[in-house]
Amino acid sequence: MLRLETIICTFSVLSVAARADFMARNCSEVREACFERGFAFAHVPHQEIPGEDLRVCTHKHTCCTQEMEDKFSQQSKQEIENLLDETSHTLRSTFVSRHKRFDGFFLELLENTERSLNEMFVRTYGKPYMQNSEVFENLFAELKRYYTGGNVNLEEMLNDFWSRLLERMFTLLNSQYVITEDYLECISKYTDELKPFGDVPRKLKAQVTRAFIAARTFVQGLSVGREVAQRVSKVNSTPACIRGLTKMLYCPFCRGMPRVKPCKNYCLNVMKGCLANQADLDPEWNQYIDALLLVAQRLEGPFNIESVMEPIDVKISEAIMNMQDNSAQVSFRVFQGCGQPKLAEIPRSARGASDVLNARFRPYSPEEPPTAAAGTSLDRLVVDIKEKLKLSKKFWSSLPEAICVEDKVTAGNASDEDCWNGDTKGRYFPEVQKDGLTNQMNNPEVGVDITRPDTLIRQQIMALRVMTNKLRNAYNGNDIYFQDTSDEGSGSGSGSGCTEGCTTDMYSAATETPVVKADRSGPVEDSAPLSASSIALPTMLALLALALHQQWR
Repeated sequence: MLRLETIICTFSVLSVAARADFMARNCSEVREACFERGFAFAHVPHQEIPGEDLRVCTHKHTCCTQEMEDKFSQQSKQEIENLLDETSHTLRSTFVSRHKRFDGFFLELLENTERSLNEMFVRTYGKPYMQNSEVFENLFAELKRYYTGGNVNLEEMLNDFWSRLLERMFTLLNSQYVITEDYLECISKYTDELKPFGDVPRKLKAQVTRAFIAARTFVQGLSVGREVAQRVSKVNSTPACIRGLTKMLYCPFCRGMPRVKPCKNYCLNVMKGCLANQADLDPEWNQYIDALLLVAQRLEGPFNIESVMEPIDVKISEAIMNMQDNSAQVSFRVFQGCGQPKLAEIPRSARGASDVLNARFRPYSPEEPPTAAAGTSLDRLVVDIKEKLKLSKKFWSSLPEAICVEDKVTAGNASDEDCWNGDTKGRYFPEVQKDGLTNQMNNPEVGVDITRPDTLIRQQIMALRVMTNKLRNAYNGNDIYFQDTSDEGSGSGSGSGCTEGCTTDMYSAATETPVVKADRSGPVEDSAPLSASSIALPTMLALLALALHQQWR
């Protein structure tokens, strides 16, 4: 009997102690924290209640209702999107602002150069220039069209410019003759042989082509980076990711510990699981940044479009002076090849050949050179962007570290004992996972299906790969025309990439290099008929192979 009373007494004491312990864990601190965060719950328990209805913050006793857990899940998703947006803001704003600066600089440089040339030629050549100014206007229109994404073959376009200029100059210098369209077409055949403008066209073509390829491709590259950064700075929140975020950020509320922050390594595992696909972008992103830096070097050096375009008026005037100096020899050679044109009954110009020759082009420097765009020079712009690009390497794989910092999410050091480890307040022991999708197979906090890569991220990887290839070609002075028709590339930055108000079409492409010809040349044939020799050789080789085969048998 005494033993029974002892057991009953002991049980009663334990029950009172347990009830006292349970009553001590009230939810007043949770209520205050929810109010501070702006949550408007219909009901927040005053003390812990049974937690069997909860799906994420599962525990025997809890300060959360099912309504609270649902809203915590929604809030977790929103908070991590805000954190990612905030963390990537500097990167995105760098690409947006630098793309705008470079694009504006190059466009203003073209406008200033055209205006400078026009002022110089009007002063030095007067009426004959103004009557033929469309030749120069077309040159700058085509340069601008190329830069803004048009399918212009720079070499062909520049060849066409010099051919047109030769025709106009020849007509001016031989105004006593009737120069017909057929005769002009004959003249154009002798352009390479005569070299009427000296070596200027060859040198200028090499400089302009390399400089414009570098400038256009670099701005296209910045645009691709801008678009990729904007698209990837979004969390494609899977249910497993949202569950992991909710457990990390708000399950402490349900346990009555709303002020306890997650352990750093715990946060890292959650974020590496949620941002696994973003981390996979990093290798391609780093190669893209390296390629951009290579082209930036070209912009500073031999492909500097500013140093090519600013003196272009003087270079073209030098070429015209060469033509004037050699006009008699050029005319003689043309007359030999194309025949002597008929004399005009009435001179087409009141000015004779001597008057034209006396109106020589001379190097002319305006009193005030055109202002550089944005009050700066290309060199300073390049120095600035190079510093920013170097800082952006390994950005996507470093996102978990950038988010899991003390002032944003976590409690502090990984060894901290006073942090939320996903179950209670205490040290977090699991190992931090490596970066990338395939390394999340055993992530203890977020279940990741490593067999299903994120489609949007794969599209951005393809966009970076295509742009990197184009940048590397531009570094070598080569222009490539491409059109991404694969499903993987659709929506990945292979379109225009321009938002409202965008000046430059970043991704205009063609399957082959377009050819710009003079109007009189007629259509360009797609292919020439196969010659007899081109057919005979493969046939002969095939017969030889067959004979050898039979011999070996």
